[in-house]
This record gives sequence, structure tokens and C-alpha cells, in this order.
Amino acid sequence: MLDELEQSGLGWFWASDASGQLTYLSSAIAARLELPLNELLGQPLVSIFTAADREGRGKSLPLMLAAHKAFSGMAVHAARRQGGAVLRLAGHPLFTPEGQFAGFRGTGADITDEYHREAETERLTRFDTLTGLSNRHRMAQHIDATLTAFKAARRNCAVMMIDLDRFKQVNDTLGHAAGDELLKQVAARLGRAIDRECEIGRLGGDEFQVMLPDIDDRGVLGDLAMKIITMVRQPYSLEEGRCVIGASVGIAIAPHDGVTREEVVRSADLALYAAKNGGRAQYRFFSGELENETIFRRRLEQNLGTALSEEQLFLRFEPIVDAASQSVCALEAHVCWDHDERGIIDEDEFAQIVEGSSLAGDVGRWAITEACQRAALWPASVRVAVDVPVALFLADDFVEHVAHAVNAAGIAPARLELEISEAVFFGDTNIVDHALAALFKLGVRLTLDEFGSGYSSLAYLRRAPFDSIKIDE
Repeated sequence: MLDELEQSGLGWFWASDASGQLTYLSSAIAARLELPLNELLGQPLVSIFTAADREGRGKSLPLMLAAHKAFSGMAVHAARRQGGAVLRLAGHPLFTPEGQFAGFRGTGADITDEYHREAETERLTRFDTLTGLSNRHRMAQHIDATLTAFKAARRNCAVMMIDLDRFKQVNDTLGHAAGDELLKQVAARLGRAIDRECEIGRLGGDEFQVMLPDIDDRGVLGDLAMKIITMVRQPYSLEEGRCVIGASVGIAIAPHDGVTREEVVRSADLALYAAKNGGRAQYRFFSGELENETIFRRRLEQNLGTALSEEQLFLRFEPIVDAASQSVCALEAHVCWDHDERGIIDEDEFAQIVEGSSLAGDVGRWAITEACQRAALWPASVRVAVDVPVALFLADDFVEHVAHAVNAAGIAPARLELEISEAVFFGDTNIVDHALAALFKLGVRLTLDEFGSGYSSLAYLRRAPFDSIKIDE
């Protein structure tokens, strides 16, 4: 009857003596493990099987056996063939009439398929499916556990928040497939830059997080942040072409910048926000004064619509001098903000506020209209140059708006110079080519801005009717 049960696959059996050596094993188990039965008998059970528990959350087999107590649900695989069949063992201790431990008798079942299905389900709930990094949930668990353990031991732990600069531009123009591939490559670079003892996660979108246990040296953390920034900004090769992005990093250190996960992550987030507002492609450590600064900056972003409707924006003009004649040939328009509380917000800070905003196109339209109106008051030999946001260039009404602005101001189209970022070439080819052709036909001047910033290809210059280029520094 026992033989019939073993042959059916419904039940497999094993037994060990008081010293833990295997005295009986169903031949079906040996076959499933791809190991000769005669080599297994007489061997310590713990040398044959090892726990298959994921991430070591369960008890080890030696501990289970040493307790001399009944156990069940122990997932194991062959110690010499890890990655193969997975068995679930159960065991019951045997004792002599005198109460001396005599060994174990137990059963086994093949749970390989079930185990791997559960492992995949668990992986999907704990890891980012795109990059393979820890997801938000797993990062939260690890940071919580680490901070709790480190608090009693008075150990330090740093958290980095990493946000990609210009990723949205690539994603919007090249498409989500290219954006996904870019995120995979970024994740791979982060893995090379950061020690294995640290935990790297993708929280969603283009936001990453790093937990660095037992590190509070600002010099070490600063060097690592710069290493990350340097690696991330190296060119990427995608199916659609090459591109360059950047990274900003915010750093907080527990327990100085917070005791709980919520406090530390919030501090790192504030530092990240300050890094992005400081010009991007840099890192910042958390400091107490960042909180008020961040709150005010976010309020500025929210008030951008009011600035447009209440005419708080104005243009500042910078002369462009002809190298040959040494005379002013054009004035470049920069958008500034006369804020009620902050005072004058210059063009550099304003550009950081408006970048990525849903109102970037509206600000660009206003700047073109206002620049044309101002140029009408200047000598006819002086042009006006205006930067064009990528979102505005790709808008359906862009060319129509430019034509209306020129005609309404009564200036010659050639006096308007539009500075266009290389990033527009990652947009829909038909839209880009149609817009460039229409602008050329209209007669406005076109300048390729930030040439060499990462999207560049000399093919763009052959393909598009640019009058000049601006070299990225």
C-alpha cells in the first residue's frame, strides 16, 4: 500500500535517525531531485535539503530539526541543485519508550509549480515590473524596518530621492516605449553606481529612491550623488536615436533629518525640490530652511495662471551684437515675473518654475505676442528673439499664433527670431516638418537652440531651414 501511494505521486516519505542522517527516502523524491538514492541514504538531512524560503523570512531546516518538534510546510530544494524542484516537507518526531529522541518520520510533496507561481506573484507586488528595482511598497517596508532597527542601536541611515531632468520631454516627444527603455537603462546605471548593501527603488514615473544604511558622512554621500548625476547624464542610445537627460538628487540623513520613514522621505523630497529649483543636475542636503522655501516655490507654481491674467509677467531684453559690425542686430527676450511678495523673479528662476507646467504653452504664446509688439517700436534693422517651449512648438495652433502675432504688430516676419530646442525633433516627424516648413514660408528666422545638449544630430541641420544655431555650453 505504501509503494502504491509513493508511485501515485500523492505522497512521498522520508525518515531520519536521532543524529539527523537519512534512513529512508522515497525513490520518487530522489528521482525528482535528480540525485541517486544510494548516495542520499546515510547522509545528514540538512546536507541534502536547504530551505527554499524567499528572502530568508522563515526558519532554517537545521533549526526545525533541532527543536525535536513536529513541523509542516517547510519548502526545500536540493542543496546541490538549487533552482530545481521544490518540495514541501512535514515531519513528526519519534521518541523511545524512555523518552529519548529517535529521529523523524515525515512526508514530502512536489510544490515546484505552486512555489514559482507564488514567487512571481510576490515579485509583482514587491518589485517594479519595468526596471526590476524595488517598488514603492517594498522600499517603504525596508526603510521602516531599517529605521526601527537602527533607532535602538543609534545607527544612521541616509535616503536619496532622485528625479530625472528632461525625462518628460523625451517621453512626450519620443513616446512611452522609448521612455520605458530609457528608464530601464537608468535603472541599470544606478545599479552600477550604488553598492549592493544599499536598496534602490523606482517609486513611479521618473522618480527613484535609494536607502543607504550606516552612512552619514556628507562627503561620501555628496560624492555618490555626483557619481549618480554624472552617470545618468551620459548619452543614451534608443531605437529612435540618442538622447541626454539629467538627474537631481535630494539627500536626508536619519535620525538628524527625521526619525520615521515619513519624516526622512519628506526631508529628502524637500532637498530634491531645492536641487531642481537650483538649476537641476545637482544635489542638495536637507536643511531646516528648505521647508519654507519649498512651500513658497510651490505656491509660485500654483499662482502662474494669475501672473498671466493679471499682467505680472514682463520681458527683459538682452542685446545680441553682430561680431563684424559690433552693432546690436537683435534683442533676446527673457520672461520675468514681478511678484507681489517675492519681487522680481528673473528669467533663470522663472524658467525653472514654468518648466513642465501645463501653462508653459500659454506663457510662450504671451511672450511671442509681447515681443512682436515691443519690436514694432524699435528700428527696423533690429530683430527680436524668443525662446519657444517644446509643448508650444508641437501645438496645433502654433504657426497660426506666430502669424497672427507678427501681423498684429505690423512687423516684417524676418524680424522675429524663434529659438527652438533640439528636443522638438523627438516629436512627431510630420508635425515638426510641417511646422518648420510653414514657419520658413511665413518668413520668420529660426535658430536651433542648445545645439549639442543631447538630442543633436547634424541631420537636423540638413533637414530643417535654420538661420543660425546656439551652441550649448
